[in-house]
Amino acid sequence: MTFLTDLKARFVREHVTLALDDIQALILRARPEPYVGIHAMLHIDDAAGGRDLIRRMADHTPSAAGWTDDRDAWMGMALSFQGLKALGVPEASLSSFPLPFQQGMAQRAEQLRDVGSNAPEHWDDAFQPGACHIALTIYARDEAALDVAINKAMGELERSHGVTLVGKHVFGADEEARNPFGFRDSISQPAIAGSGVAPLPGQERSIAAGEFILGENSETGAPVAMPDPPELGRNGSFVVLRKYESQAGAFNDFIRSQAQDEAAQDLLAAKLVGRWRSGAPLTLAPEHDDPELGADPRRNNDFDFSKDPRGLMCPHAAHMRRLNPRDSQLTILTDVNIHRIIRRSSTFGPKWRRELTASDDQGERGIYFIFISARAYDTIEFFQQEWINRGNFIDLATERDPMVGLHETPGSFTIPETPVRRRIDGVTTFNQLRGGEYLFMPSLSALRWIAAERDIAAPSSE
Repeated sequence: MTFLTDLKARFVREHVTLALDDIQALILRARPEPYVGIHAMLHIDDAAGGRDLIRRMADHTPSAAGWTDDRDAWMGMALSFQGLKALGVPEASLSSFPLPFQQGMAQRAEQLRDVGSNAPEHWDDAFQPGACHIALTIYARDEAALDVAINKAMGELERSHGVTLVGKHVFGADEEARNPFGFRDSISQPAIAGSGVAPLPGQERSIAAGEFILGENSETGAPVAMPDPPELGRNGSFVVLRKYESQAGAFNDFIRSQAQDEAAQDLLAAKLVGRWRSGAPLTLAPEHDDPELGADPRRNNDFDFSKDPRGLMCPHAAHMRRLNPRDSQLTILTDVNIHRIIRRSSTFGPKWRRELTASDDQGERGIYFIFISARAYDTIEFFQQEWINRGNFIDLATERDPMVGLHETPGSFTIPETPVRRRIDGVTTFNQLRGGEYLFMPSLSALRWIAAERDIAAPSSE
């Protein structure tokens, strides 16, 4: 059973309480498998021209109504703070956005621990401060469907004035949906209350809609603060976009240096990630990969860490366990449910191969780490400061995430074993940041509110 088939079977329209016809489809609709697509970054040079393009693009942006139905391709649209400013959104509305969004990702480099090789001065031109005003993402089932969708979107851009394409990047993966290191990706997604879909085994209860959709009640029982006026903020969400170049060859070299045969190498790689390459979690398949389990959406996420308190099956330091501790006992307490995110990551470049070495790492392979949350900026900065680039919350001092942590000097990874734990040295930065931005994904009605003619002159985007 495919993920979409299973999703459609669990959807009950009578259980929907969200305004699906006003929410952008990309918030709820998972990517297909296989998938292809494109990210396009636009810069607004003229407010009137930008508003006209937003108005026309809104007609090509599907809503979440029917989000479980088959669809050949769809587009999502999000805007940066500088983009909203360049469009002439009133100052009272601009000042109502969260401060991190107003400042932008590059200016938040210190809070994000984006230093050294990950610092903004090393980012792509499209992500230099103030460059990306509008981010368009198109997902499609195949190249033919993608070509049709791109032609529509680029046709609207060609008919516009005062808007410049500053960057674009194609991406895609086959039916195995593997990331640049060969692991099945984006398995764990939260069930959202009011979406009409019941949780899968392992998802526990549905998470309050307000953790993802502005204007809805959150896990605290009240909505998260949203931009003013309600016509702008309601039914929207916030987006974090981070582009990484993946050093898959260096990762392979590291694994080979620590484990002699392929079986031992695959087990070590699974320990670093928390899952086997098939997607099977270590807590359910601790010794050997189980591809059938990894491909089953009703089983591959049906676990927690309560029966593995010492990390003997899945190390506490594993990437997956760090970013979703589930029922782990944490030294630094936190409410895991307010840090849940909707993942929309996309892989680009050639597929992973076991034979890759560091000499093959030419910047052509990587991942766009994209997630959606009403608390997106607090969440990513918490992740970066605590769960990714520190280890205090799991009693591992300065030990960092082995997959996405920034290792300015070679780091270590701890594997609990009996009678004593094993520490592996030589972990380097396997994903190098090449740009990103904090974005706002408005509702469809808010896109038209933004596109409306205004009596005030648009402020400079400089």
